[in-house]
Amino acid sequence: MAELEGFEFGKSDFVLLDEVTMEQFLENLKLRFEKGRIYTFIGEVVVSVNPYRQMDVYGKDAIDAYRGRELYENPPHLYAVADAAYKAMKRRAKDTCIVISGESGAGKTEASKYIMQYIAAITNPSQRAEVESVKNVLLKSNCVLEAFGNAKTNRNDNSSRFGKYMDINFNFNGDPTGGHINNYLLEKVGIIQLLRGGSDELLKSLHLSKDPTDYTYTSPGASSSSDDRSCHRAVMGALKVIGFSEEEVSSVYKILSTILHLGNLHFETDGESVQVVGGDSVRHISELTDTEPESVNKALLYRTVATGGGEVIEKGHSEQEASYGRDAFAKALYERLFAWIVGRINSVIEVKNYNPALHGKNTVIGVLDIYGFEIFDNNSFEQFCINYCNEKLQQLFIELILRQEQEEYHREGITWQHIDYFNNQIIVDLVEQPHKGIISILDEACLTAGKVTDTVCLDSMNHKLGQHPHYTSRKLNPTDKSMEFHRHFRIRHYAGDVTYSVEGFLDKNKDPLFQDFKRLMYNSSDPVLKEMWPDGQLSITEVTKRPLTAATLFKNSIIALVDKLACKEPYYVRCIKPNEVKSPMLFDDARCRHQVAYLGLLENVRVRRAGFAYRQPYERFLQRYKMTCEYTWPNHLMSSDREAVEAIVVQHGFEGDVAYGHTKLFVRTPRSLFTLEQERAALIPILVLFLQKVWRGALARMRCRQMRAIYKVMGCYKRYKVKAHFWEVERRFASVRNMTDYGKSVEWPTPPAALMQFHKITQHLHRRWRARQIVKNIPPSDMAEVRAKVAALGALSGERLDWGFNRAWERDYLARDCPLTSSNFVRITKELKNKDQYSQVLFSGFVRMLNWFNNTKDRALLITDKHIYRLEPKKHFKVQKRIPIETVTSLSVSSGTDQMVVLHTVSQEDVLVYLQSGQLGPKQDRVGELVGTLSASPIWAGYMLDRSPITGHLYIYIYIYIYMCVCVCVCIHTYTLLKKIKGTLQ
Repeated sequence: MAELEGFEFGKSDFVLLDEVTMEQFLENLKLRFEKGRIYTFIGEVVVSVNPYRQMDVYGKDAIDAYRGRELYENPPHLYAVADAAYKAMKRRAKDTCIVISGESGAGKTEASKYIMQYIAAITNPSQRAEVESVKNVLLKSNCVLEAFGNAKTNRNDNSSRFGKYMDINFNFNGDPTGGHINNYLLEKVGIIQLLRGGSDELLKSLHLSKDPTDYTYTSPGASSSSDDRSCHRAVMGALKVIGFSEEEVSSVYKILSTILHLGNLHFETDGESVQVVGGDSVRHISELTDTEPESVNKALLYRTVATGGGEVIEKGHSEQEASYGRDAFAKALYERLFAWIVGRINSVIEVKNYNPALHGKNTVIGVLDIYGFEIFDNNSFEQFCINYCNEKLQQLFIELILRQEQEEYHREGITWQHIDYFNNQIIVDLVEQPHKGIISILDEACLTAGKVTDTVCLDSMNHKLGQHPHYTSRKLNPTDKSMEFHRHFRIRHYAGDVTYSVEGFLDKNKDPLFQDFKRLMYNSSDPVLKEMWPDGQLSITEVTKRPLTAATLFKNSIIALVDKLACKEPYYVRCIKPNEVKSPMLFDDARCRHQVAYLGLLENVRVRRAGFAYRQPYERFLQRYKMTCEYTWPNHLMSSDREAVEAIVVQHGFEGDVAYGHTKLFVRTPRSLFTLEQERAALIPILVLFLQKVWRGALARMRCRQMRAIYKVMGCYKRYKVKAHFWEVERRFASVRNMTDYGKSVEWPTPPAALMQFHKITQHLHRRWRARQIVKNIPPSDMAEVRAKVAALGALSGERLDWGFNRAWERDYLARDCPLTSSNFVRITKELKNKDQYSQVLFSGFVRMLNWFNNTKDRALLITDKHIYRLEPKKHFKVQKRIPIETVTSLSVSSGTDQMVVLHTVSQEDVLVYLQSGQLGPKQDRVGELVGTLSASPIWAGYMLDRSPITGHLYIYIYIYIYMCVCVCVCIHTYTLLKKIKGTLQ
């Protein structure tokens, strides 16, 4: 669209010109060239101007911008037409082709490379290795074919001296699967790269030097390029990627070297025979072609012919014939080498093992890059063939673009004014018409027995074509002194008048190669050379059919090419050369005017504008613009798409600017289309936001439904798992009341995560129930001791290894340990009980005390529910110190096996004693009994544990509390010990 670029860059489509005149066309073309906009549309045709400089419009960002977009969605570009051809091929499964045309130096070769690179970049997104391999070979083949098929001319530094048509095959996914290359070679080129790019060792082995001026064939183009070395490296790398073996590359080097050595051969007449001057070149040729030197020398100097009676004789060449045969042999070597390289590439990229039923339809995109129209100072047979080819391509353009344009209006029932355009069929007939055309006259002259010269052939053309409006010569127009008698003839081509020199026409048209050279190469020991010359296997008596002439072969190949293009949907790139001096700043108006005229670009614009600048099937037009009309958005309710399109047109007031065809809508002026595009562009963000809102809402509702379903399934599953767990617990513990261990040996089932806390509580309840079942059988008289041991277990578990849990606890050891003193102790306890009114004795026993002077004394310790007494055993248990029990804050014991105990008081007057074993139990550990008795006593309820180091040991500070919670494990363990000790329970 024109709005995609500012108006300061001119019109991006020539259809949008205010007036279709040559002046406005050139003015717009010049403006865009000067502003760096080298591409311009004519509808779907791209006009390209050679910028003669590097342009930053071909990178990855540009490729991404044009990928999958319509032609009118981006500024004009080669990528736009390449993408259009690719989409047509992929969407409609239709074969397409891109025809790149223009004169020599207009940039056709570069355009074809950018198109190939774009197609390679947008295909194979999954990066499949086999597809990447095909793409690499297709791209690298360009490098190789350019090296062997392009050369410098006086108008172009990299002129295509051959025609190349490449078919790229695609699978149903749109990925390239192979291809095929057709070539139309005319001249030998590209050998200078070998001389300047080859290493010294390579050149030495080929008997060559680096200076191209040392060789006859390369001397005229010795200054062709300053980048031959890098080109040579690129070509060698490309050959390796394509798959040429080292032996094949070596054969290519040898053939090119042979051509150079042939050019340096000279002949001289020695009496009646002709001799080769200098035997070194013959030996070098023999070595490079793997043939015998005698055979090479004989093929150069003699010709084997067969008489009518079947006799074979050898006829010696004259000096002129030998030179002629040498040049013909060199040219044939190069032509066959090039054809072999093309065939070798085709063998790599051809589609293999293709089955349409299995792999789907195989579609094709063809890319044609062929020599452009040429007008030199001296135009010979090669220029005649090149310009004939361009006439055929122009005829195809006329038929497929201009004629189809008018035929489409007729087919759609649209009334419009007929546009006259020049049909160059008359020029094509001048060249190729049977029996009357120039090619037929040349062939007839070549087949005529006797000595037929170029002048005789020119006279024949003057006689047969003298009345043709596009043919003339000096004989037919004596006043035209730009031509010479008996030498020149002129053809009025669509691109302009071209004067040809008839000299050499017949020699170049005939097959100039003697059969001796063919047999020489076929008998070579080099397998590559032998493969190139299969016709050399015939003996001289077997060769009876005269080969087709060069012009006829070329004509047949071009006709086949045009037929191949005609069956495909064409896309065109029309290249223009802005000046003759290769300047990026100069725009030669006269030069460009001439090219615009002979390319028929004005006629193309007039046809696009005469009727309607834009046309589109109703369905696609409606799909693109239906959001601009309230009656068609989002879907119309009318009987047909045409009625819906009419509603859009009426709503915007375009009734007088459109016409309705049978299947398409035709819009006369671009402004109507721009109005629709602007309104569409304004609505797109609104629609996008609306669609995003609707889609996000739909996604949210879908996620909500999914989450509800998920939670419902999760809830049902959780309930099932809970019930299953309950059922399993019930099944396993149904008979625990009748078990001897009350279910201790029963393994609990693994609970679901939701019941983990409940599972722990249930296990705890079961343990309490088991404990209760066991404890209820213990006699009430033993419960106090059980409580005390449980309290000791809670306080000392894990801290002290032996704390006396495996014996009966007597508590009041002073009344039992020593019979001699027990009576005195009993008396004292009665007195103290009467005096202090305590209820019971919690603990008593002999102890050893340590004072501040590290002296030890034997004492007795009595602990009641009121006081703690320190007694003197030797003085009839006299009370030495009385400490109220409520002043004791904590109790400390060591973690070892000693019997040390510290009683901490509020006044910090701690009591440090060492419990001693009595006579009845000399090895008893009584620390646990003291801790358990005090912990189980209601007097110390609320006290807590404390731990701190005393005299290098870890002590346990026990804040005495009521530990009446029955731990099932302690109950079982304690009760078992009681059974062992007392023997009362089993």
